[in-house]
Amino acid sequence: MKHWLFSLLLALPLHAIEWRTLQSTTFPGTIRQYAFHRSPKLDAKKPAALMVFQDGHSYVAGDFHAPKIIDQLVNEGVLPPMILVFVNPGVFGTELKQPQGWNSPKELRSNRSFEYDTLSPQYVQMLEKEILPLAEKEQTISKDPAQRAICGISSGGICAFTAAWERPDLFGKVMSHVGSFTNIRGGHVYPALVRKQPIRPIRIFLQDGSNDLDNEHGNWFLANQEMAAALKFRKYDFQFVTDDTGHGGKGGGKIFAESLRWLWR
Repeated sequence: MKHWLFSLLLALPLHAIEWRTLQSTTFPGTIRQYAFHRSPKLDAKKPAALMVFQDGHSYVAGDFHAPKIIDQLVNEGVLPPMILVFVNPGVFGTELKQPQGWNSPKELRSNRSFEYDTLSPQYVQMLEKEILPLAEKEQTISKDPAQRAICGISSGGICAFTAAWERPDLFGKVMSHVGSFTNIRGGHVYPALVRKQPIRPIRIFLQDGSNDLDNEHGNWFLANQEMAAALKFRKYDFQFVTDDTGHGGKGGGKIFAESLRWLWR
């Protein structure tokens, strides 16, 4: 689709996303916001495709405008009708008085790094047991992993990969923007695991920029290159798109429509 037309679409109104709150049993003591969006052409009686977004607030608008772009691609027939699930990381507290964003109130300690950067099935179990049953009340969802994608940015990117890596029966598609495959909580081992462990039936899209972070946890651009090399070595169905952007959604946002076309082809 022409870029000018997508710019026009982003200017069109979108019905408000209704943020709801969940007190988690998987991560006791935390509360988080989540929201759903049903694309056009959904049939309440037919199972829909699914796409889950970590740091959901950053995908609703910002650099991505996921509901608007996905709705248009569904209308074009490029993507299947789907339900979008936007999930924010947990914070410790009993109530959220304002929409979650990158800057949570100081009195609410974030559980984001533990949930997103830890290499374990705990987070995807939370999605399976706590979030997806709520989504099922909105729309019947396909059980086919090939009709289920998971997406995230930064630590949300490695989180998305971990969810599919641990549970390829739940998610068969991964989209990672500036993924934190670094040593925040041991994520730097993934290239070695990819090379040695059994191949998972997952399709992976990676995006990163040459001016991404370089700090005590590692070099993000090098880490994503290592991931891409390992995926290529094991002959995964993957794509790695690079640019000269830094840490954020600018690079991924520019190619979001094209990357969705590739992931759902």
